[in-house]
Amino acid sequence: MDHINRTHWLGRTGISAWVIALAVLGTAPVLAAEFTVAKMSVDDLKAGFATVEATHILEARARNGGTVAGLRVTEGNWVKAGDILATIGDRKLGFEMNAASARAQSLNAERSQALTDYNRVKQLTATGVMPKVKLSDAETRLQVAERNLAAMQAELDVAGQRTKEGSVESPATGRVLKVKVSDGSVVMPGETIATIAPENYVLRMHMPERNARFIKVGTPVYVGPRGLDTVKPDALTRGEVILVYPSMDQGRVVADVKVNGLGDYFIGERAMVFITSGTRDAYVIPEPYLQRRFGVSFVRLKDGSEVVVQTGQPIPGGIEILAGLNEGDVVVTP
Repeated sequence: MDHINRTHWLGRTGISAWVIALAVLGTAPVLAAEFTVAKMSVDDLKAGFATVEATHILEARARNGGTVAGLRVTEGNWVKAGDILATIGDRKLGFEMNAASARAQSLNAERSQALTDYNRVKQLTATGVMPKVKLSDAETRLQVAERNLAAMQAELDVAGQRTKEGSVESPATGRVLKVKVSDGSVVMPGETIATIAPENYVLRMHMPERNARFIKVGTPVYVGPRGLDTVKPDALTRGEVILVYPSMDQGRVVADVKVNGLGDYFIGERAMVFITSGTRDAYVIPEPYLQRRFGVSFVRLKDGSEVVVQTGQPIPGGIEILAGLNEGDVVVTP
């Protein structure tokens, strides 16, 4: 009996100790992370807007006049260099091909007759029946017939090439911006069939004149996500200026920015950009150290006190603190 009671008491004691240990672990304080406030040099970013532009706008033109048949593209299609955009037909080319082919057959027959006459005269001359002057005349007629046939064959090749040029090809790989004809349209040689924007897009930004001295080739530019919503620092994409135009447009500096991932944008679509206009000293703390209650921002110091701070704009690395903290203050996470 004593053994049973002692075992029962030890079992209860073990369970009680386990529960107490869990309670102690559950109420153990979690160590807070610390951050020492110090001035750091940050880029003074100025916000603006830029538009997506193609570096070049190419035109696919008709090389022959005629009627558009078999138009294969429409606005927004993605095409590769050499793709057939449309076919231009001209009935006159067919007639010219038939006429040239008929003349070539006639000249070929004349050449065959001249060759036969030359061979016969050559044999008769060899036996002394005909004088050598007849052989010279027959050879001349054969040469003339052969050259006429070669000239006609060249004209036939030209007509065939003009027929092939009825296919309008894409001059580059890119997106079709505008199709200026439709099936059945009559076009003249050199008329534009479609305009194509090559695949290398850029952001073209117009910045105030006061920022001219800060903009040069290689200057970093931070681009916000697609759409004109609120921009977070971690959502910015870095690009750089690749061209600064030497003339201003209505008092604004024009520059092209190279950024990856613009292939799905519309030509003319706007994007928010931030460009460096100098540097300045500022207090910056990571966002987890901030507490917001009732629209007011607080930070907790290492001694346990809380300080109201005035926050600035988000920048890479954290949030700028405009007032409330001093050099050397140590803040902790909530």
